Amino acid sequence: MNPRQPATRPLTVRIFVFPGVRLLDVTGPIEVFTSANDFGGRYRLELVSADGRDVITAGGTRLGADLAVGDLRQPSDVLIIPGGPEWERLIKDDAFLDMVRQLNEKARFTASVCTGAFLLAGAGLLDGRRATTHWRDAGQLALRFPAVRVEPDAIFVQDGQLMTSAGVSAGIDLSLAIVEKHYGAPVARAVAKDMVVFMQRPGGQSQFSVRSQAPHTRHEMLRHVLDAVVEDPAGSHTLSAMARRAGLSTRQVTRLFDQEVGMTPARYVEQVRMEAARAMLETGDDTLDVVARRAGFGSPESLRRAFTRHLGVVPSAYRASFHTTGANTQDSP
Repeated sequence: MNPRQPATRPLTVRIFVFPGVRLLDVTGPIEVFTSANDFGGRYRLELVSADGRDVITAGGTRLGADLAVGDLRQPSDVLIIPGGPEWERLIKDDAFLDMVRQLNEKARFTASVCTGAFLLAGAGLLDGRRATTHWRDAGQLALRFPAVRVEPDAIFVQDGQLMTSAGVSAGIDLSLAIVEKHYGAPVARAVAKDMVVFMQRPGGQSQFSVRSQAPHTRHEMLRHVLDAVVEDPAGSHTLSAMARRAGLSTRQVTRLFDQEVGMTPARYVEQVRMEAARAMLETGDDTLDVVARRAGFGSPESLRRAFTRHLGVVPSAYRASFHTTGANTQDSP
C-alpha cells in the first residue's frame, strides 16, 4: 500500500460480513473510515456477504449487505476480513475460504481483524508472512498454521499488501494506520481525536494477562511451576530452579514449555514479571526502584530495558498513560 494515495477518487473499503461475524470487528473500521471523510478523506464503504443477503452477527445484530461476492466486478482499495467466534468451523469450510480468496484477488490491500487472521491463514494467504491475532488465540494460529510467522504481542502487523490486527478494538488501530498511509498523519490524528482513541496505542498486547494466555496443562508439575512464577515473580526462576521444582530435567522442562505454553521458560518468566510491573504501575504509587525489585527485574534500568523492548515505552510513560486513581470518578446521582 503506497502512502498518501492521491484523493482523485473515493477509495473503496470492502468489508466481508458472514453469519456469526463479531459486530465490533465490522463497525470499528466503519467508524474510522466514515469519520475520515469528515477530515479530508474520501472513502466509500461496501459490505459484502456470500449471497448479498443480510447476516446475523455473533451478538444477534442484523447487518445489511450491499452486494454478493459473486457480483464483484471492480477491485477494492482495501478489503477487511473480520473475525468471529466460529473461526474453527470456518477454516474447514472450503467454499467459505474460496470466497476469501476471491475477495483478496479483487483487493489492492487486505487486512484482518482479530480472528479474521485464521480465515486469511486458512485460505493460504499468510503462508511465509508475519501476522498477529487476538493474544488469546495467537498460540493456536501458530500451531495450526506453522507457515505463518506469528507475532503474538503486536497490535497490528503489515507484511507486504496484507495486514493483520489483534483482538476486536485493534481493528480501530489498524484502520487508523490505513487512513494515515492514505491521507497522512493529520487526518488520522483528527479521526483518533474525534473518536477519543489513541492514534498509536502505547504498548502491545502484552498489556493483557500473559498468565491467562498459557493453555491449561494436564501436567501437574508444570502447572506447579507456572503458578510458582505468578505467585512470586521476584523469586528465583532460572531453568535449573524450575527443573528442581518440577522434579524434571532441564531438557524436559524446556520441552514441556514449548509443547504446553508455546514459549521458552525464560520468556514466560519475563512476561509474568512484565505483567506484575504493569499492575503495580497502573494501580500503585511505588517508586520505579520498588516496582523493579518486587516484579523481579532487580533494578530500574533492567525494568526500563524490558518495557522498551516489549512495549516500546519507558515505565514512567506507561504509568502516565494507564495509572488508575479515583480522581476522575464521580458519585452516581
